[in-house]
Amino acid sequence: MTPSTELQKPQIKTELPGPKSREIIDADARYVTPSYPRPDYKLVVDHAKGVWVTDPDGNLFLDCNAGVAVCSTGHCHPEVVAAITKQVNEFIHFCGTDYFYRQMPELGKMLEDIVPIEGPTRTHFANSGAEAIETALKVAMYHTRRQKFVSFYGSFHGRTLGALSLTSSKRAQRLGFMRQALDVVHIPYPNKFRHFATDMPTDEATITRDVINWLENRVFQTTTPPSEVAGIILEVVQGEGGYIPAPKAFVKELRRICDENGIMLIVDEVQSGMGRSGKMFALDHYDGIKADILCMAKGLGSGMPIGACTARADIMDWHKGAHASTFGGNPVALEAAMATIRLLQGGLVENSREVGAYLEAGLNKLKDKYDCIGDVRGLGMMLGVEFVMDKTTLKPNAELRDKVEMECYNRGLIILGCGSNSIRWSPPLILTRENVDVALQIFDEAIAASL
Repeated sequence: MTPSTELQKPQIKTELPGPKSREIIDADARYVTPSYPRPDYKLVVDHAKGVWVTDPDGNLFLDCNAGVAVCSTGHCHPEVVAAITKQVNEFIHFCGTDYFYRQMPELGKMLEDIVPIEGPTRTHFANSGAEAIETALKVAMYHTRRQKFVSFYGSFHGRTLGALSLTSSKRAQRLGFMRQALDVVHIPYPNKFRHFATDMPTDEATITRDVINWLENRVFQTTTPPSEVAGIILEVVQGEGGYIPAPKAFVKELRRICDENGIMLIVDEVQSGMGRSGKMFALDHYDGIKADILCMAKGLGSGMPIGACTARADIMDWHKGAHASTFGGNPVALEAAMATIRLLQGGLVENSREVGAYLEAGLNKLKDKYDCIGDVRGLGMMLGVEFVMDKTTLKPNAELRDKVEMECYNRGLIILGCGSNSIRWSPPLILTRENVDVALQIFDEAIAASL
């Protein structure tokens, strides 16, 4: 079902999940790995268009998750579909690690023009965010001839063994895999809503000072000399950890530390990039601060599997054969990415900023209404809502978060948790104010029903 202009609300026709959906869920349980971290609600997708998703039973949902921040231009945007279709009819694959085709340098130039990196760049194309991170780790080690890395508690950079060494957002992601593959030390993330020492709110200046002091005067002076650190890996808006923006002063201090010590500043924009924050990259909000290496994926291809690691050209100077991928740089995925960037530049980044601000204002009204909402934060259409027991103790309320998530699903709104007790809003960037009004009404009803 494709909703007409008159159809502005979800339509739930059956119990959820419906009988056809349950058949698929049962088959999935038999044949598919149980390791996928699916939420408690069971959404089965049959087809999708724009911001609307239809399940096999004909139930229509308003999507404010976008396939976990992937479908940046909405589901099946006609210009992306046209670019994919044209390329599929020309050639689907020819292994860009061994041969040449125009899409690789064309997208490489487009990325050089938009990434927050100073000077000429080069790009390695991958198939996912985790692969982009693996590339960044390898190129940083190769360039610096160092082996240590600094990451942050609450971070998520992927589940491959190298990326997993950086990841620390949930115990389940590392449980059972023994030692880290890489030499990584984790430090607190600068979360002004929850200072790492008190678990209570503080100001940006205090949390910046305390985390930087932890890094320079504790980590660097004990286990991890800065002269042995290849890179510091930062999400300027922490994703799986709770949609938490880092203070501008903190990112500026990290840039200083990297410059003083020859360390690569690796910025993970896998979830926050491609217009999600209301600018092309979240780092663009940070007063001209530049990355040395930047990783992207998710929203880059509007749903096609693609990742990219872009670095200063003088950093990505490794020898022939040092790093490659059979499917990385697939021409169909590259065409989808180029169509996506054109759409982002053509108005979707601005829509993310404007409609995202409208959504944030509505969420803040709900924060004023409900004692269980402790914090609303984020940039553009990357917004987090943190649930607490009450506004006095601010004790995390994960159980309530899970109930709200389920009640939203039952009413036809697709959202997803992040962190231990937060809900992320990462809708397609085509979301309208009218869509926001519907989503906020459902969210309000879901919270009331969960208390």
